[in-house]
Amino acid sequence: MSLYLCVDCGGSKAAAVIADSSCNVVARALGGPSNFAYLGLAPFLAVVQETVEKALRECQVSTLKTELPGHNLPLSLPPPAGHPYFTAAWLGVSGCDSPAAVAVLTPAVEALLGVTTRIANDTHLLAAPMKLYPDVTGAVAVVAGTGGIVVSFRETTLAMQRVNSGGEIGAAASSDIVGLEELGRVGGWGWILGDEGGGFHVGREAVRQVLEEADRASIRQRTTGTTGAPEFNGKLRGLKNRILHRFGVDDVHELLTIIHLPDPVALPTPASPAPTPNDTASPNAVPAAEPNPILFPREKRLSSLSPLVFAAAFEDRDPLALKVLQAASSALVDQICILLKGEKEESEGRTIRASESILCLGGSLSGVDSYRALILDELKRRGFVFKRVEVVNDAAAVGARALALGMNSQKM
Repeated sequence: MSLYLCVDCGGSKAAAVIADSSCNVVARALGGPSNFAYLGLAPFLAVVQETVEKALRECQVSTLKTELPGHNLPLSLPPPAGHPYFTAAWLGVSGCDSPAAVAVLTPAVEALLGVTTRIANDTHLLAAPMKLYPDVTGAVAVVAGTGGIVVSFRETTLAMQRVNSGGEIGAAASSDIVGLEELGRVGGWGWILGDEGGGFHVGREAVRQVLEEADRASIRQRTTGTTGAPEFNGKLRGLKNRILHRFGVDDVHELLTIIHLPDPVALPTPASPAPTPNDTASPNAVPAAEPNPILFPREKRLSSLSPLVFAAAFEDRDPLALKVLQAASSALVDQICILLKGEKEESEGRTIRASESILCLGGSLSGVDSYRALILDELKRRGFVFKRVEVVNDAAAVGARALALGMNSQKM
């Protein structure tokens, strides 16, 4: 038996990936929302069970017969006692932010899967590439999506406890099954207190910059006559005009009323997903085709502005929009730097050197090349150049491969 399971349990969906001992992905499946804090234990386990069983059904029959001889198909969870389907499993769980949460989840998940399981926050999966590169000893995982968080890791030096072929479960083995030790974390406080560098921060900073520009303009000498708003291919361009158009207002200060409106009590139909930075090719769609931003919760009214900011910065070349992205990326770099030490500094606490580490980036904003360049350029300006940089678009697959690699090296 040599199948390895990784499940990325996110707020919008669960993604399960199964890899073989050669680190090849042999099956994958998607499931429903799986934030542990939002769902609670029983509903969370139900999502995991459904998603993993779906992934098992996606496996080639020939693979299952080779790897799991003697098992009757289709496979269901939990497996027969003493005959697990997987050598080991790794779950990255959103909403699992404390040792107490891990302590609640671990025995329940291990009972469901019948095998030693590493349970950690979903940011841990972003650090999985460190296991794939022998030339790095540390990792900094950065989430820059709607929200933001930064977490640092190093590879554990203690030998991992061996998991026997029967899938025997042990607390010590579970804690070190992947060989990653979290060193420190910065941010991840949510939209009210933080989320630096994420979509909410970008949207909030955009509105702040537009308002500040209007405040400064109020004390400048007024000129006679007005010029129309600049257009680009028949559509309004520039940060201010894009935002005003998005909310359907003509005056900057009307934004204050809209931004501070209470959350909608109920919607007759589910709201459409907020735009993402990948939508910047057409940021000003026909208003009737867009969801009314007033119907969004307050934080979404701001985070959904991020594609407009990217369009204004990189298509319109608006200096104000670029200033917004520089401010947001710089705040994220501030957090990254807390976890780093200089090249000539002696070891201090649990900090790591960028030159010996990999920077693992996740989240929709970090996938935008121009924004990622701002982050890397600012890090370089401050004297931090990572040995490797990787954008993790498929955390569950990378995690499954890293788990297989780590367990195989343990057996050597």
